[in-house]
Amino acid sequence: MSKINGQNLLKVTELSLVLEGQTILKDVSFEIKPEEVLAIIGPNGSGKSMLLKTIVGLVKQTSGTITWDPGTNIGYLPQRFQVDRYLPMTAKEFLNLKPAPLKSLDKITELVKIDKKFLNTNIAHLSGGELQRLLLAWSLIGTPNLLLFDEPTENVDVVGQESIYKLLHQLQDQMKIAIIIVSHDLHVVYRYANHVLCLNQRMICYGEPQATLTTKNLSEVYGDHAFFHHHHFNDTTENHA
Repeated sequence: MSKINGQNLLKVTELSLVLEGQTILKDVSFEIKPEEVLAIIGPNGSGKSMLLKTIVGLVKQTSGTITWDPGTNIGYLPQRFQVDRYLPMTAKEFLNLKPAPLKSLDKITELVKIDKKFLNTNIAHLSGGELQRLLLAWSLIGTPNLLLFDEPTENVDVVGQESIYKLLHQLQDQMKIAIIIVSHDLHVVYRYANHVLCLNQRMICYGEPQATLTTKNLSEVYGDHAFFHHHHFNDTTENHA
């Protein structure tokens, strides 16, 4: 990975990824500045998770550049965080596996709205939403200024999903952090994202959501059925603005 000084926390240029002869990503370019939110959308198998893994260095790109500002500190929550929920371990003990000053940990649990009762609960007894909140707290340890979230509301009920997204928005305001989020929820994209990156192996579109998520672009990303969803989410956004 390269490093730069400048406004961007991260700049990706013409990134391509080929694994075992199969093109996973082709010519993907985007950038993110401090305190911005970038949403990544696309159908299953479009390369969204692999893009995040490539960004954080878990997978090596075939070509293209990933350029970081030297001051960028990353927090990363993958789509599937392997936690054995049947370990005899409380939420507090889990968080303590990642070294952090006690004062810092106390601040994080306060920001994520985790109380002492929650901290003393065995992770096997946490709901999907509670576990995701715990993993969010884990990703905040170390005071990152860029958070990467891959489907943060997967396996969370509708009420829990709204709670997680609101919490992410509050964290962005309070901690002044940038966020890259993979999401299938276009309502969330319209509501919270400064920019959206549309993937289906290659980059279909990139820009501000209102200008970028046209029926034509969404149809190219998701297929013809995207027309209904586009107008549905636009209507929903306007009704809740």
